[in-house]
Amino acid sequence: QVQLVESGGGLVQAGGSLRLSCVASGRTFISVRMGWFRQAPGKEREFVSTITWSGGSTSYADPVKGRFTISRDNAKNTVYLQMNSLKAEDTAVYYCAAQSPPYGRSWYKAHEYDYWGQGTQVTVSS
Repeated sequence: QVQLVESGGGLVQAGGSLRLSCVASGRTFISVRMGWFRQAPGKEREFVSTITWSGGSTSYADPVKGRFTISRDNAKNTVYLQMNSLKAEDTAVYYCAAQSPPYGRSWYKAHEYDYWGQGTQVTVSS
């Protein structure tokens, strides 16, 4: 059984920062990449960022480029999302997700990820 546990969400003023963490565990955990998605009320879940375990290749959604940074610690099976210059429109539940092999699967489509965390709320007040 694979488990993903997010933490680090909260309430912050516009312009502030938060750092989300996602710890992956499980005896048979094998993953190609990790992703962060978010879902605001009344909206579909959307891609935020992704990183590969091997090589650390990253990608970002346009709305967060230059403000968010994804990173990973392979030894700790942990992925981070550093969020700076937060805006009210960043308010959402943020989900961590893991993608199983093989390589080559879509990295921005939610249904291409196999395991999900429970989500952590990020609220940005304007």
